[in-house]
Amino acid sequence: MSAISKVKQTLATLKGAEATLRMYYVQEQNKEAKSIYSDALEEINKINMELDKRIGVMEFEEPQYKGN
Repeated sequence: MSAISKVKQTLATLKGAEATLRMYYVQEQNKEAKSIYSDALEEINKINMELDKRIGVMEFEEPQYKGN
């Protein structure tokens, strides 16, 4: 498995975790717990954006990986 494939797989996994956290956030009644979910969602979103940028750089440097 290539490095870009691993990064893309990691991004997909994090997007799944983000969706799960979002579901928990919506269902949560406790304000403190809801705040914790919100903070976690913000952090995952930042990581996702950084991984997206990294994938863009990798695809630019290695055009054969673009779209894979």
